[in-house]
Amino acid sequence: MDTKDTYKTIEKPSEETLFKEKGSKFFGYAFPIVSEDDVKEYVETLKKKHHSARHFCYAYQLGIETIRFRANDDGEPNNSAGLPIYGQIQSFDVTNILLVSVRYFGGTKLGVGGLISAYKTSAQITLEASVILEKTIDIHFKLTFNYDVMNAVQRIIKEKNIDIINQKLEMNCEYTISVRKNDADAIFNIFENLYKVDIKIID
Repeated sequence: MDTKDTYKTIEKPSEETLFKEKGSKFFGYAFPIVSEDDVKEYVETLKKKHHSARHFCYAYQLGIETIRFRANDDGEPNNSAGLPIYGQIQSFDVTNILLVSVRYFGGTKLGVGGLISAYKTSAQITLEASVILEKTIDIHFKLTFNYDVMNAVQRIIKEKNIDIINQKLEMNCEYTISVRKNDADAIFNIFENLYKVDIKIID
């Protein structure tokens, strides 16, 4: 049975978006991230840019099959900012992403309901302004073989449309190949059954 072997993410930061509600301004940003350190860095950069803003609320999600996420209200009432932002990450089904909404208070209190709605809208228009891409979950294998089976290996790689990420041709040949998760078992079996080819999975 095929499991899901694609995920959605962004590769470059979104354009800045602006949502206004009763005088308050919410500037929205989306950033591609690979670690929690990226989160700190982007939030710090925004704090320099918007030094008089009052709240830097955000949510992020990391990981493809094992998910880590966090929602931060940054001084707004509990669950009125971070979670509505995270809800949009879930709704757009994106990962490895940080969404930040920077709020300038406009003098009129919005109340918890108003805040939830404003942060949700800010996050939504930011994701709509982002270029979301679908990527495949890939498994990497290392093939080790002698030159005499090079043609057989090349033929399979060509037939199955496999990407070679790296090759070392010395005393023997070493290929690092990338295969979509759903095809990985089948490809592994083909090479494992090929005489004189050693195949290993790489984490």
